[in-house]
Amino acid sequence: MSVKLFIPAVYINEKGAFADPEASAPVLGVDAFKEADDNVRSHIMTYLAEHYENAGADGVVFYDLSCDDINHEKFIKALREINRCTDMDVFAGGHINRLEDVKKYLYAGARKVLIKKGSADTLTGSDIHTEAVERFGAEKIAISDETGDIISDDGVLRNCHKKEDINDILCSKFTKGITGPAVSEFGFDFYGLKAKCGRDGIEVRTFASSERFSDFKCNEQGLVPVIVQDYKTDEVLMMAWMNEEAFEKTVSTGLMTYFSRSRGEIWVKGETSGHFQYVRSMAVDCDKDTLLAKVKQVGAACHTGNKTCFYTELFSKSGDNKNPLKVFSDVYDVIEDRKNNPKEGSYTTYLFEQGIDKVLKKCGEEAAEVIIAAKNTDPEEIKYEMADFLYHAMVLMSMKGVTWEDITAELANR
Repeated sequence: MSVKLFIPAVYINEKGAFADPEASAPVLGVDAFKEADDNVRSHIMTYLAEHYENAGADGVVFYDLSCDDINHEKFIKALREINRCTDMDVFAGGHINRLEDVKKYLYAGARKVLIKKGSADTLTGSDIHTEAVERFGAEKIAISDETGDIISDDGVLRNCHKKEDINDILCSKFTKGITGPAVSEFGFDFYGLKAKCGRDGIEVRTFASSERFSDFKCNEQGLVPVIVQDYKTDEVLMMAWMNEEAFEKTVSTGLMTYFSRSRGEIWVKGETSGHFQYVRSMAVDCDKDTLLAKVKQVGAACHTGNKTCFYTELFSKSGDNKNPLKVFSDVYDVIEDRKNNPKEGSYTTYLFEQGIDKVLKKCGEEAAEVIIAAKNTDPEEIKYEMADFLYHAMVLMSMKGVTWEDITAELANR
């Protein structure tokens, strides 16, 4: 039996985000998009995507119901922001009148593009689905039929309206998963549904430990220490303790849960502060007496308000930190600061003042210098010229609102 997926669907128009195209009440219970600018719309859609991700959904579908190109572009802008902030699969559909619309969705980060059955390109009259599959590959294209089902090369996501119908639909061997209003309510308990599926013998995508807690070497109180890292940067955030109950709750809910030695009770990180930790992975060391959790941290990990509990340096050995990712990130941050806080005499500030044409000219010049350096025998020369080119490319990235996360995400997708 294949793994069954649960993918909520959200319909976007100029009034708000809806769990059903026929619904009158938006998902968040308010007319969220009234008077909203582009950034607010992006934030609302991103908030919904992150909420579904943290709640245990396997992806999310956003349908663009806009009637004009202006709102269509706003939707695409929001898709880019969503893919910057989440890791799960994002599907996009609606407002596809040309093959160009498919390309825009994919370039905005959509994992799959959903094309309405029978759609034809308004300019050429050709079948958009056929053309899109030939150009972008079958794995990136799906059909949204008249029932709301999503049909792709790897299965069918059934559009389900009632929660009580979920189990029967999942039992079909042709069903890849569930989408639609039944699983799109804000606050839907995906982890609870997946736990029930597990009990019913339905395979779902969820956390399952390869080892039992009883296999770990605990202290005399039955506790094991847990080191917690940021899943993207590997920065150590905190250390806490787990007993068996806390471990099992962490696995079943996806929320880091610990045992407080001072209070003698289980506690969920963020339950009071809102600074939750969503599990991305967990490992045990060679002696099986220490756990390592990698998490998505909301807000600060430390009760003092610091990002990490380890903010007090006791001593260090001098030396440059030349971690490539950190260097790129640090240089980009300086460039962003010069853009937002111009500094007299700064070359970066000068470039921003001169504008896009100047930066493009410099990028072209530096690219030519790289080519010339590559023809020479001295490796030091190409390192110098590559550094120059990358710096000017980062200025261009900053101007266009592109981050290193966007670049690395695109490379990973390829």
